[in-house]
Amino acid sequence: MTSIREALRGAVVVSALCGSAAWVLCGPAAAQEAVKVAFIDPLSGGGAPTGEAGLRHFQYMAEVLNGRQKQFRFEVLAYDNKVNPQETLIAAQKGIDAGARVLVQGNGSSAAAALTDFVAKHNERNPDRQVVYINYSAVDPSLTNEKCNYWHFRFDANSDIKMEALTSFMKTRPEIKKVYLINQDYSFGQSVRQQARAMLKAKRPDIEIVGDEVTPLQKVNDFAPYVTKIRASGADSVITGNWAQDFNLLLKAAAEAGLQASFYTYYAGGTGGPSVVRQTGLAHRVFEVSQGTANEGDAATQDIEAAFRARTGIAVTYPRVFNAMNALLTAMQEAGSSEARKVAPKLEQARLKPYVGSDAYVRPDDHQYFQTMFVHSFGPMEAGMRFDEEGTGWGWKMIGRVETKDTLVPTTCRMNRPS
Repeated sequence: MTSIREALRGAVVVSALCGSAAWVLCGPAAAQEAVKVAFIDPLSGGGAPTGEAGLRHFQYMAEVLNGRQKQFRFEVLAYDNKVNPQETLIAAQKGIDAGARVLVQGNGSSAAAALTDFVAKHNERNPDRQVVYINYSAVDPSLTNEKCNYWHFRFDANSDIKMEALTSFMKTRPEIKKVYLINQDYSFGQSVRQQARAMLKAKRPDIEIVGDEVTPLQKVNDFAPYVTKIRASGADSVITGNWAQDFNLLLKAAAEAGLQASFYTYYAGGTGGPSVVRQTGLAHRVFEVSQGTANEGDAATQDIEAAFRARTGIAVTYPRVFNAMNALLTAMQEAGSSEARKVAPKLEQARLKPYVGSDAYVRPDDHQYFQTMFVHSFGPMEAGMRFDEEGTGWGWKMIGRVETKDTLVPTTCRMNRPS
């Protein structure tokens, strides 16, 4: 398959040939097949900044892929699900009624669970209007285990894979003695806390868990009482899967209280996250596990980062969107069609070089995408670092790497394939 860099660089070439400014791409040829993509994520409330960032990534990739080839023309339709499962289903139906044959969603595993069930039932009942569901950020392991669905493809590492990488890094840090767990009270947050306990016990049985609690999803406006508990526990480290408002307000409260603890996170790099981390002053004491950040790629990848920032005004926080959309286009090209029943068999065989890291692929058994994982710390800019985040003067530095082959986890999926 074509690499992500080739896809993105190809769009730059097309733009230049059209005689336009960078990323102002040529109009579509009349023969192009329209492919509507329904983006379903929070665009209001506490999760809005995260959802809006995801939307910009998909809109950007639509521009890139439309400029790269003339067989398919992508159009992104945006729907606000308010991180609510019922609103997600309403949005999905609206998207399908508007002609979408690809649904994309990521923020909120409870919404993802509802959506994957909906897609399975819809496709069975409507063979002439089947859809593919691209999951770019909902990481509850059940989605590719007991809830696995032939039409669902996850391009983010599940929370078990992320915790495996994070705890393997923590294992090497002897200064960690006492850990506090704080997570969101839904399936993803419960998975994070359970696996953190299990993996730390296996890898560092000397570490004491001094606190473990969950909070309502995107409903807490003041985390000061929780920070008070963390301080009272004597914790030197915090593990959290919190995202969007729930992460930003937690770190804001930590900064205001002067909490001197290290944070091991899934989503510190999300919109607004770097700014609140900077406020804590905890240089290289806030860590994130992800698929790669701005300063990790080679010169060509960093040029793409620069172009994306210039075009959208934000950093690449979802490299997996690039991976997913490139894989989707290649599957459609191989199938010669955008029909879900033809695309899905090609997509489950996807192999491609990801935006950052070594070779990656979709596992046909459960439609989980495997890729290189990284652990980063956030601190003042250093020699060789090209990008800071959100104008803070701080940037991400890679301090740990897990190769694709070492991220593999077993699956209990029993794929129900269409006859």
